[in-house]
Amino acid sequence: MGRTPHKPLNTFSGLPIVEGEHGSLTEQAMDRPTHPRHRWGSAVFDSVGSVAMRSALDALSLRQRVIADNIANAQTPGFLAGRVSFEDELAAAVERGDGSVRGTVERSLEPTRPDGNNVNLDTETLSNVDTNLRYQLAIRSVDGSFSAIRTAMRTS
Repeated sequence: MGRTPHKPLNTFSGLPIVEGEHGSLTEQAMDRPTHPRHRWGSAVFDSVGSVAMRSALDALSLRQRVIADNIANAQTPGFLAGRVSFEDELAAAVERGDGSVRGTVERSLEPTRPDGNNVNLDTETLSNVDTNLRYQLAIRSVDGSFSAIRTAMRTS
């Protein structure tokens, strides 16, 4: 028997979400709470840079989950790849002196194959490498900040 294309189950950012045969991590990723603001923390943890770094890490993590979802559904008829964007919003938030943003997931408008799927494994692989490198860089930055705080606490 032939496979029937999966029907959109929900909408996400105004675009249909196709639940692939391997499930959809996109909805699960967006259900997770973002970082809470702790009022007990010092001004260091609530600085624009710290908040922006947490926002970037959250959005990069979301992008990693969406890429995994895309790859898992590369052969699912009717599945449209997801794309996470946050960089422009993050730059604008930092300019405003806030730094807090959430990544948004939108369905790719790239051309589809005859089965209606538009996942390109080459694109997903390159995006995954780029995202992992950005995540590692952000983690090193956060680690450097915490190292400086630990050093300051030991010497005071």
